[in-house]
This record gives sequence, structure tokens and C-alpha cells, in this order.
Amino acid sequence: MSDWNLEFEAAPYRLSGVVVGSLMNHVDALAALGEAAHAPPYKAPPKAPVLYVKPRNTLARNGSAVAIPAPVERLEVAASLAMVIGRTACRVAESTALEHVAGYTLVADIGVPHESFYRPSVRFKALDGSCLIGPRIALREEIPDPDDLTIRVSVDGVEMLRLDTAAMVRSAARLLADVSDFMTLRPGDLLMLGIASGAPLAGSGQTFAVNGSPIGCLAGRMVAEEGGPVV
Repeated sequence: MSDWNLEFEAAPYRLSGVVVGSLMNHVDALAALGEAAHAPPYKAPPKAPVLYVKPRNTLARNGSAVAIPAPVERLEVAASLAMVIGRTACRVAESTALEHVAGYTLVADIGVPHESFYRPSVRFKALDGSCLIGPRIALREEIPDPDDLTIRVSVDGVEMLRLDTAAMVRSAARLLADVSDFMTLRPGDLLMLGIASGAPLAGSGQTFAVNGSPIGCLAGRMVAEEGGPVV
């Protein structure tokens, strides 16, 4: 675990795995669906984890700038606590799931505002540099209970959103057990616990920050993309 942690903090910044996001795993996000959760094509709230992947091109370090593609004016700043996998996790039991976690970090999950809750288009979630990670990995011993943390999201220094990990539909251990039942997670992979509804928006020239003790503050800023692709 220590070698991977050193790789994470060393320059150049790089990750050895994939970043997996979780949708509808926060009670507020699920409640925000309202009756839409029972309408076609879904007809019922999700019974299994709803996942998406932040591909390699999205990964960025603390302090990075995120380019806003034209004609989009503002991007949403979602945030999550993420489990950093330290041991291969394949069909693990909930009771031992967290033994496969090396530590925890913060993720600023930047995306284009959209209406699709279950299956957001890849183009909304896979913008270059739209997955800021850091500012460090807090080893598992530093966070004995990942289900009892508060994460705050601010824009230009003003707190806009508060996320309590105690409000997750699936606990960290339950989520890891459920996900590892159908996909293997390997050392260096990140699994986000989930994002809350109401992610704030930020436009060009604005700064954003994700704060979570004892991990620290993950910060970034928005810039306009010149000559970029149309979203």
C-alpha cells in the first residue's frame, strides 16, 4: 500500500487503476428522482449499484483547471469520498470488504449538467481533466469509519453543498461487496461512494473546492476552452 501511495503523491501525477463512480447511492439523490424513478424505462428505483467510469483522460491533480467546452457556460461540481483499493477485491463479503481498502481520498467529479440520472451520456461525464483527485490518500487507519464523514463543496469560497457519508444508501463496505460481486477491483482502482443531488455550478473564472477532514482540501478552477468540441 505504501508504494502505491507514494506513486500517487509523486510527480508526475498518475494513477494505476480506474475510477468508478456510483449514482443513486445518496438518499438525497434518490429522493430527487421522485416519481420519475417509477416511470419508464426504469419503473422502479435501482436495486443494484448504478455505476459509471471516469476514463483516464479525465484524471487530474489537485489545483488543476477544468476547461468548459462551448457552448456550455457552466459545469456542475459533484464530489465524493473514494475508496482506494489496496488488495484485489472479487466477490468479497461485506464483513471483510474494507480490508481490501488501502485508504480514502476525495474526488471532484465535474460534468455537464444533464437530465439523465441513470445513464448519463459519456460526453457529459468524460470531459478532459474533469476528475480531480486528492489532495492525498488518508490511509485506512486514519479513517476508521468512512460512513461518518462530512464533505463540503464550495464555489468561490462560499459553501454550496454538504454531503454526509452517513446518508449513503449502501455503506462503504456494502457498496464494495456489491460491486465486487460482478466486477473485480484491483489495487490502484478508486470506487466513489456516491454524490448528492444539487451539485453547484461553476463558470469560467470561478474556483471550487472539496473539503473533507482528515483528507484535506481538493481545489480547482474553471476556464473557458478555446476552439474546443461542441457538447
